[in-house]
Amino acid sequence: MPLIDYKGVDICRKEHVVLKDVTFSVDNGELVYLVGRVGSGKSSLLKSMYAEVPVETGDAVVLGYDMTSVRRRDIPGLRRCLGVVFQDFQLLTDRSIYANLDFVLEATGTKKKSQRADRIEEVLYKVGMNQKSYKMPHELSGGEQQRVVIARALLNNPAIILADEPTGNLDPETGEQIFSLLSEIATGDTSVIIATHNHAMIDKYPGRVLICEDKRLSELP
Repeated sequence: MPLIDYKGVDICRKEHVVLKDVTFSVDNGELVYLVGRVGSGKSSLLKSMYAEVPVETGDAVVLGYDMTSVRRRDIPGLRRCLGVVFQDFQLLTDRSIYANLDFVLEATGTKKKSQRADRIEEVLYKVGMNQKSYKMPHELSGGEQQRVVIARALLNNPAIILADEPTGNLDPETGEQIFSLLSEIATGDTSVIIATHNHAMIDKYPGRVLICEDKRLSELP
């Protein structure tokens, strides 16, 4: 059964249709790229997967949740199964990297401090940031902050990571390191969907490519 399964879905923002008749699915362990011009609907499509943008037509299932009828009280449960990587990091600037991650784990139900500490060490090691957990976000480079954001997305062992222009604010070399990390994550049990304009990285780290164009979603051969 696909992790994500959309059939005939319209994606709307403020009653304006940005994508229509969207049909696609994503299976376990896939690396999928979303490409298209600015304003073509890439971000809106990603947001529909974690109930930030409502799905009102068609059939849309994400990790067993029916996105056309998902209840407000069930959305936190859905989001615990997803990891989201933002272009602008969205780290809490008043606390250390460790405290940022600890806040997320505690808020999502990991009560034991020792369990939280073990998990934080594990995800920071995975992204190569285990020596910098004591630092504040402003003490890190953009690439380091984005690695922390990926670590944050991994905290709850998500089935899917959604990355919205994850290298948009990074230099090319750092951006390549982030693509390498995300593609490595997608070789395991986690599927990764990346909205990007970086076609050079798609060539270097191949995956399925979906294009948003003329209010339609199609797959490139």
